[in-house]
Amino acid sequence: MLYFDHCASTPPYEEVMTAMMEVMRKHYANPSSLHAGGVAAAKLIERSRSLVAELLGTSRGSWLFTSGGTESNNLALKGAARHYRSRGNHIIASGIEHASVHEALKQLVSEGYQVTYLPLSKTGHVSAESVRAALTDETILVTVMHVNNEIGTVQPIQEIGELLRDYPQILFHVDAVQSLGKMPLDPEAWGIDLVSASAHKLRGPKGIGWLYVRDGVKLHALSSGGSHEGGFRAGTENVPAIVASSKALRMSLQSMEKRAEKMYELTRRLRAFIETRPEFRLNGAKPLAPHIVHFSYPGMKPEVIVHMLEQHGIIASTKSACSSKDNKPSRVLLAIGASSEHASGGVRISFGDEHREEHVERLIAALTDVIAQLKPLERGSQH
Repeated sequence: MLYFDHCASTPPYEEVMTAMMEVMRKHYANPSSLHAGGVAAAKLIERSRSLVAELLGTSRGSWLFTSGGTESNNLALKGAARHYRSRGNHIIASGIEHASVHEALKQLVSEGYQVTYLPLSKTGHVSAESVRAALTDETILVTVMHVNNEIGTVQPIQEIGELLRDYPQILFHVDAVQSLGKMPLDPEAWGIDLVSASAHKLRGPKGIGWLYVRDGVKLHALSSGGSHEGGFRAGTENVPAIVASSKALRMSLQSMEKRAEKMYELTRRLRAFIETRPEFRLNGAKPLAPHIVHFSYPGMKPEVIVHMLEQHGIIASTKSACSSKDNKPSRVLLAIGASSEHASGGVRISFGDEHREEHVERLIAALTDVIAQLKPLERGSQH
């Protein structure tokens, strides 16, 4: 099977799995315990934290270990909004954020916060100027994802961060789940206060993520209990996953430039094919992430295409894994002005390290066959 669903999850590096098993076998003590086993486990956590900080050019104490991108996003948004409530109640966001951001914002609205959603271009991009226009005296937080998890658009994070340097009372949060390990990210240089990321998106284990919290930024904790993770996140740390995640991050960053160059070549080839087919509509435009291609087949249910591709030995997806089981039109495509029919027919292809040119050609051949089979049915299939 050819696996083209790296946005949903990635196959872990062999070295990462080995590291995780070794830690599970040797360092099973609770890192909060005072005995030698606990101290050794705690040292592994801090060594991993130092490695993450070194790799991303930040201070060591700025990184928290979480259970993944969803928790990181929730802790960043709710934690910041609630802690800095005395400054104001206004939040700015793009209209195409991941569900974990979108739903967290809805919850904050129910608590009395106000959210302004930035206007989007037809290609799915926001602008720093639109952020400036949305600022008010009550604004306390801006959240804009780096790479959209569905259509792959890259937002102008550096420009927004530079703009917000003039507003030190406003925090800037970036969901970097789909960009870390695939594209450059420099939280300190780019003026970012909070960054969310997840290890299983870059060939690490599931159930572990990161949250960068710039020095001096405070968060209201979501869970009560012990003083773990600087008091921001109560609960016994997942030592094996923490060690394995830092290893995955190091391996991903070491090969990032070379991998990105290769994936850009492959995605360009696939986009060129899609643009030749009148049945398909390519979604998103430059700047784009190296690993994502998203297209629609208006009038055809995307799950039909996904299942037909699977019969050809190819794994793809319809949209975000968190939303793929509902039958609603894509919230992302609707936000950039697509019709309901267009937004209901999206298919996402996301690449990884293992893909080569012959794999793209095999995918193109499979899509050509799918079109040939679906073409006579495309009008009647939805009615």
